[in-house]
Amino acid sequence: MDHTAPQPAVPTVLYTPDGTPYYAHQPAPAPLALYHPPTPLPAPIHHPGLTYLPAPVAPAPLPAPVAVPARDVWPARLLAGGIGIGAGGLGLGFLLQTLAAATTGLGLLVAALGVLYLLKNSGGGSRGGGGAVNVSVNVTNRNR
Repeated sequence: MDHTAPQPAVPTVLYTPDGTPYYAHQPAPAPLALYHPPTPLPAPIHHPGLTYLPAPVAPAPLPAPVAVPARDVWPARLLAGGIGIGAGGLGLGFLLQTLAAATTGLGLLVAALGVLYLLKNSGGGSRGGGGAVNVSVNVTNRNR
C-alpha cells in the first residue's frame, strides 16, 4: 500500500451540546440555474355572448400492456375450487339440517294436536260421541 499518495482532507466536525454535527468546511455550492417562467395560457377572447377558451389537451393514451405468457396456477385453482365446493356443501348441510329440524317440530305439533282432538271427541263405547253417561237407579223392595 502506497502511503505517499495525497489523502483528501477530512473536514473538521463541530458538535453542538445536543450532539448535532456541524462541518467546519462546507462543500462548494452548486452553480445557480437561470429561472425560466412558465409560458402563460392565452387569455380568453370575449365576444358578445361567446367565450373562447383554448381547447383542452387530451392526455396521451396509455401504452397497451404486453402479453406475457404466465404459468397456469392449477394448484391454486384446484384449492380455490375445493374450498368453494366445501363451503357450498357446508351451507347445503346447514340448510338441510334446518329443514329437518323445522319439519320435526311441525310433525310433533301436529301429533300433539291430533291426540288432543281424539281425547276431546272420543266417547266411551261404540255409539261414538256420547260423552258422559247418565245412570238412574230405582230400587223398590216389595217382599217385605
